[in-house]
Amino acid sequence: MKTTTHRLALIGFGTVGQALAKIIAAKQADLKQLRHIRLQIVAVATPGKGSLYHPDGLDIAALFAALEKDGTFAGYPDSPGLERGWSNLALARDSNADTVVEVSHTDMTTGQPALDHCRTALSRGKNVVTSNKGPVALAYADLSALAAANNARFLFESTVTAGTPSLRLARHALAGNEITAMRGILNGTTNFILTEMEAGRSYADALAKAQSLGYAEADPTADVEGIDALAKVLIVANAVMGCALTKDEISCRGITQLTADDIAAAKAAGKRWKLIGQVEKQGGQVEASVQPVLLPLSDPLAQVMGTTNAVTYRTDLLGDVTLVGAGAGGIETAAGLLADILAI
Repeated sequence: MKTTTHRLALIGFGTVGQALAKIIAAKQADLKQLRHIRLQIVAVATPGKGSLYHPDGLDIAALFAALEKDGTFAGYPDSPGLERGWSNLALARDSNADTVVEVSHTDMTTGQPALDHCRTALSRGKNVVTSNKGPVALAYADLSALAAANNARFLFESTVTAGTPSLRLARHALAGNEITAMRGILNGTTNFILTEMEAGRSYADALAKAQSLGYAEADPTADVEGIDALAKVLIVANAVMGCALTKDEISCRGITQLTADDIAAAKAAGKRWKLIGQVEKQGGQVEASVQPVLLPLSDPLAQVMGTTNAVTYRTDLLGDVTLVGAGAGGIETAAGLLADILAI
């Protein structure tokens, strides 16, 4: 069978973008043998490292060798056809990529600049695969319509539970079921902090440990105040359950008000606090929230510890279906991107 080449432009080349490039390099032979496909990175662009474009493909090993020198692409070797300095929008618009992989930083206020990257690529008939929650949470309906109008695909598995296929489970494996509710542990940082607090640490000490291990940012607001989980609830509500919610319609409260006494009292009662994102449809009404919830230990979500994520879908044919798996990390997130690329 003939091998097909699928060209990729990566907008963003931080932890996730680099992990995807490494996976592609490591799995290229298997992809060719088992799926008869060759994935070729033709462009990369970042604000700090620079941008490169070659219509015949970039050398992945040379990309990393250049980064090791000074953290930029300046040391990438020149060759006929190589172009430097293209803007993100130019790459999305004018490169020969079949799929634009949008892995730039997330902005949950405006979705920018990722939203413009997605719109530009889709309007040119290029597929978009993204782990960026902003565009999906804020403009899912518009971007999906734009993709359909231009015979392109818009896929975003990695936005909710990294490579653990919570969206694919709902949209494909549970096809034929009506999903009336979702609730889940959608943020690994807060789940890790709550796990550490149950082990006896104060909130401050648990947060500090999460930061030292790279689970929490220096500014952990998006995680601990529930903003990250809210974005994921919004994506599930609109992309899976057919709602038309906005972020302002989802009540949101994080874990910062939980005390060691709260954790101890729950433990003594045979229960456990979890930050739960949920959405439920009843008739024509939709209710969605992110908040700490006291769960009995018999609840499957109560047994999910550390940085692990979990999602429970309520269905009309199968009852409750729960998926548990990794919800963060460069390799884990890139695995979801790869799955979307192969789906295309």
